[in-house]
Amino acid sequence: MTISNNLKSNFLSVDEIERYKKHLTLSEIGFEGQLKLKNSSVVCIGAGGLGSSVLLYLAAAGIGRIGIVDNDLVEKSNLQRQIIHETNTVGHLKIDSARERINRFNPNTQVVTFDERINSDNILDIINEFDIICDCSDNFGTRYLINDACIILDKPLVFGSVQGFEGQISVFNLNKNSPNLRDLLPESPSKNNVPSCEEFGVIGVSTGLIGVLQVNEIIKIILKKGGILDGKIMIFNLLNMNIKTLNLQADELNKTIKNLSQFEDFYKEIECQDNIKINKINANEFETLYKAKHNNILLIDVRENKEFNKSSLKGSISIPLNNIDQKSNLEFIKKESLNKEVFTICAVGKRSERASKILMKFKIPSKSIEGGIKKINQEILS
Repeated sequence: MTISNNLKSNFLSVDEIERYKKHLTLSEIGFEGQLKLKNSSVVCIGAGGLGSSVLLYLAAAGIGRIGIVDNDLVEKSNLQRQIIHETNTVGHLKIDSARERINRFNPNTQVVTFDERINSDNILDIINEFDIICDCSDNFGTRYLINDACIILDKPLVFGSVQGFEGQISVFNLNKNSPNLRDLLPESPSKNNVPSCEEFGVIGVSTGLIGVLQVNEIIKIILKKGGILDGKIMIFNLLNMNIKTLNLQADELNKTIKNLSQFEDFYKEIECQDNIKINKINANEFETLYKAKHNNILLIDVRENKEFNKSSLKGSISIPLNNIDQKSNLEFIKKESLNKEVFTICAVGKRSERASKILMKFKIPSKSIEGGIKKINQEILS
């Protein structure tokens, strides 16, 4: 991690004047506004789908200092939506891929990278160096952590999320009367059990659109111009082109966060679940095992009830993921798993991974079935 001094500038270079010509001719921006953009700093937490378009458009707009926090590697499946990365950067750190692309795109912008996963120990130090925080993360544990850190440090937070053809965007903590994520979602939905892009997919353009709109909010915040989504959340459905804006009401109780230790157990639970290593078995191997000795198997289907009722494996037990850590369910699993091997299954294998991590916490060994129901031979489904 390298941070250099970000001295305020009162001039634009010849290159910048030519590069930002279309900004300079806008009455809402002009020379003074472009200097504000140049002298501003934004940190993007996540360099994936949302982060890709956010980072490119921050650089294009002339934001002087851009931070990138991510410790993932580029995968080929990312390229459908994570447009800042390229085929030749598959296997590279996302922060390196993104930094190199930005440097080629706009060398006037300073890029600061953090090769680490954001957590309760490092977040305050990282975001304190920046004017505006942009949440481009992909799970609710991280989103709450970012939100709470922004409240403590009094930082404006630009929020975005996507799933499938849908996307949401809002601005939190802009001023003392602004709502924050806890006003929108007082508790993490189903204990972080929200389907991810990996499980249910995402249309690439939805991450592009929401990311661009996040940058639009950032620019308006810096310029102090226009109607900012403070106290509002805008929701898009790109499949049927529905757009609606809802009002958010701030609750003073959600502004009383003084330190991250208030939610230490919650953050640690999320972090521990991320770090737990589980056993897996691919669908074909499981199918062979199931046919040979299904009486010695305890198969837990962690999909929702309506999914289970539509099709399931004979002998499987339905315990939805958001209920699996209930005391009665854990006691049932421990009792039924005596002399049996435990497996977890869902639609494609992502929820079953989380289920196996939860069971591991309670000292119940299990194997998650990779590929899930969709990879199981339809002939043995009931």
